[in-house]
Order: sequence, then C-alpha cells, then structure tokens
Amino acid sequence: MMNKKIWIRGAGDLATGIAAKFFRAGFDVIMSDIKTPTTVRRTVAFSPAIYQGEQIVEGIKAKLCEDISEVDTVLKSNCVAVVADESGDIMREYKPDIIIDAIIAKTNIGTKKSDAKIVIGVGPGFEAGVDCHAVVETKRGHNLGRVLWTGSAFPNTGVPGNIGGYTVERIIRATSDGIFKAVVNIGDNVKAGDLLAYCDKTPIYANIDGTVRGLLQDGVKVKTGMKSGDIDPRAKREYCFTISDKASAIGGGVLEAVLGLLNPRVD
Repeated sequence: MMNKKIWIRGAGDLATGIAAKFFRAGFDVIMSDIKTPTTVRRTVAFSPAIYQGEQIVEGIKAKLCEDISEVDTVLKSNCVAVVADESGDIMREYKPDIIIDAIIAKTNIGTKKSDAKIVIGVGPGFEAGVDCHAVVETKRGHNLGRVLWTGSAFPNTGVPGNIGGYTVERIIRATSDGIFKAVVNIGDNVKAGDLLAYCDKTPIYANIDGTVRGLLQDGVKVKTGMKSGDIDPRAKREYCFTISDKASAIGGGVLEAVLGLLNPRVD
C-alpha cells in the first residue's frame, strides 16, 4: 500500500502552490531544490528555507533538513520538509512512492517514469506515458492546470505570460555578470526608470510602473540577462504574499492527477 508522502522536485513559487494543495489535503510533503535557489517570488516559495532554515507561506511552515535522517522528524512536526538535492540522489535514497517534477526547467533534466510508482511532470519537457504517468499544463490560458494523460504540455515560447498588458517588460533581468544586490524590497511600488538593484556596480532599472512582486535574494551570482525579479503592473501588494492563481491552478491539476492514479475509476 502506498504511503501519503509526496516528493516535489523544485521549491519555487509554482512548486509551492502544488505543495500547499497536497499539504492541506493531508499528504506529507518533501521538496528539494538547488543549494543556492534562484526563486524570484520567494515570499510565496518554500525554497528560501534552504538558506534561512525555515519559511512560512500562507500559514504552512517549511523546515530545512540537513540530511535524509531529518526528513521524517520534520514531517512529524506537521511541516513541509525541504532538502538541497539538485542531483536527486537523496530523493532516490528516500524512495518516495510519488514524485512530482516541478523544477520548471522547460525540459526534462532526468526524471523517469520508473523513478516511483507515480511520477507527474509539470510543464514542457515531459511526455505522459513515456517519462511520467501524467503531465500538467503550465501555460496561461484555457488549459492552465489541465491534466494530460497522453502527449506533452505546450512548448516553451520564451515569452512571459501577459499580466496587465505586459509580458517581457515586467521581467527584471541582470544587466551584467556579478553579485546581485537589491535596493528595493518585494512589495514596494516603483515607477519606470527607478533603480531596483545592482549587479556588482551595474544598475538595474524598472521598465514599467507597478509593484515589485519578485526579487532574487542578495548575494546570488547572476549572468547577464538572467531573470532576477518581476514587476506586477496591477500594483496589488497583497499578491506578493499569497500563492498566485497560476500556481493554485497547477497545484489543483497535479492533485487531480495523483488522486486519479491512486483511486482509478473502473468502468
């Protein structure tokens, strides 16, 4: 009999939307990410637990596990367990029954259908029935959050989703190689042309008016053009601190896929 432990690869904002759905549905949730996470919407992501020790999103607490021996202890404390496990070695040692790949790399970087009894791929790069049991669509629009039992999600277009009439303009990108250092905070209102951050000594300025919804943590090494934050032109500060509609829709789709595989209907 399967246990109710879910391993989610990735702990960014979309993965956190998935984690919240499963946690509230009574599952034990384990998440993994890289040693220096590059999540920009970090106020609504569990990945900061890796460098902060813990993180709370919408009342759910996540705690860092230094090694595999701490995972079950954290789960028993009614928290999400977070581990730094870029390679997946700790995950394979733990042997979860259910794996969700929510790295959002736009390509499959190593997840296989044989990794667990149930494997779900989130977004482009996976083919249902080939390298996972189901795929969940991540592209904004009519099919956002839809479960695909065959085929693949919509390919990555390279263009961010339209929010408030803006796409590429709302993304904050590194203007040079260097160490990222912000001069504003998530939740701040800014105007086009305002100074937002530095890459070493090279400034980054806002392209549009709005609220800073995402921003890298200070000290991250960035490359020119790397996504380092985003500005929400809707300028609703509360959106910075709650799971987004997109993350919630995707989370619902993943929960549907897993429950459908755990409890298949018989004709």
